[in-house]
Order: sequence, then structure tokens, then C-alpha cells
Amino acid sequence: MSKYVKGMMMQAMRDRLDGARDLLVVDCSRLDAITANQWRLALQEKGIRCLGVKNALARRTLEEDGIGGLDDVLKGPSTLVFGGEDIVSLSKEITKWAKELEPLEIKGGTVEGSPLDAKGVEALSKSPSREELISQIAGAILSPGANLAAALLGPGKMLASQVKQVSEKDEE
Repeated sequence: MSKYVKGMMMQAMRDRLDGARDLLVVDCSRLDAITANQWRLALQEKGIRCLGVKNALARRTLEEDGIGGLDDVLKGPSTLVFGGEDIVSLSKEITKWAKELEPLEIKGGTVEGSPLDAKGVEALSKSPSREELISQIAGAILSPGANLAAALLGPGKMLASQVKQVSEKDEE
């Protein structure tokens, strides 16, 4: 393959990745055609895209884009999986599919430029998603105010009713 053709393939890969920095690498070569199409369509519905790559070109393209550390992962048949809401939801979805479809093998990935192996991807899939983290942070921020309101309404309300009763007795 000439340098010109390799350059065109690398540019096409960059265009398809569209700036994605969090990627997972899987081996879906042992899936039959019908199952592979169903898998890709199910992922596409969730905004997740798959890109079958030539390892050397993918390694070179990703390193030029500042995504390194995938040398150990990009061996043998490789498919880049990217997109979705965030990397956690992506890893949860791919891990779920890997359990459903035995021939699908998770090889690793990269998160914010840090490489992950297959066990790292599985550990990442068990962490809370972006929405869960936001709700936990919002709960932590709002909990002191809720506690204060509960304290004012709880015993404060009882105290106010007792003061009112005493004042009513004094008026009689």
C-alpha cells in the first residue's frame, strides 16, 4: 500500500472517529454475519459506533491524535467502539454484550488517554454512570439545606405550637 493510500485511510479513520478520545477495542471477528449486524444495529440505536481497523494504521493514527497506550491491545482482529453518553455507559453496554455473545471479546481501551486492559474495562462498567454521579453530587449539595428545613419544621413547629398554646392560656 502506498503512503498516499495509507494517508487517505488514516484521514478517513480520523473523520469516522470524529474526535472521540475514549475508545474500547473488541474482537468481533468470531461473530457470524447476522449476529454481528444485530449487535452493530443495537449499538447504533444507542449512539455507539463500531469501526473495524487495521492495527498498524489505527495505532499510528491514534498516536498522532494523542491517544496512545493501545499497542498491547491492537493485536489481532480489532474493532474500535466509541460514542454513547459517556465511557462508563459505553463500557457497561459492551460488557453486557460480551456476556451475551460469547465470541465477542473485550481487548481493552483508553479513557482520557490512559490505557485499560479487559479487566479495567469490566471494572469501569461497574462504576456509576454520569447521571448517577450528578444525582449523588446534587443530593450531597442539597442535603444540608434539607436537614435544616426538616429541623426547622420538626421541633421548631412543635415549639411554635407550644408557645401559641401558652399565649392563648395567658389571654384567657
